[in-house]
Amino acid sequence: MALVDDLATAVPDLEMSRRKALGVMTGAAWAVAGLGTAITTVRYLRPNVLFEPPTRFRVALASELSPGTLVVLPEQRLYVVRSEAGFYALSAVCTHLGCMTRHEPAMGRIFCPCHGSEFDEEGRVTGGPAPAALARVAVEIEDGVLVVDVRKPVAPDFVLAA
Repeated sequence: MALVDDLATAVPDLEMSRRKALGVMTGAAWAVAGLGTAITTVRYLRPNVLFEPPTRFRVALASELSPGTLVVLPEQRLYVVRSEAGFYALSAVCTHLGCMTRHEPAMGRIFCPCHGSEFDEEGRVTGGPAPAALARVAVEIEDGVLVVDVRKPVAPDFVLAA
């Protein structure tokens, strides 16, 4: 019996298309792997920066705020108060579970709508489950402008004399 040389026989068209398909799939797999590697490398080389809002900002001219004024700053989550004694800033974050509070000027209170904590306009707890008064942050006057720095906590009775 004679041996048949498989390499010398003609390859049918069907076999050629299968080889081409496998070649295309291999090339596509290499392309996807290369693209993934390139994307990962670019993301690694780019700085991963978190942009946060400024912690020190201007509120208003101190002369524009009359005694008894409470300014609500929702983006900074603060209340700035001008009392008879002077200026102070209160955090608008409830001390119970960190919800955002709301000022209700008609009732003269700051209220947490989520769990019912109540605070007076000086930040003291008047009702509800809140365990502590609203935090006060540093306030100062620079060139006649009221400036708040939320990174600097101050004593619960701090008031900047007007």
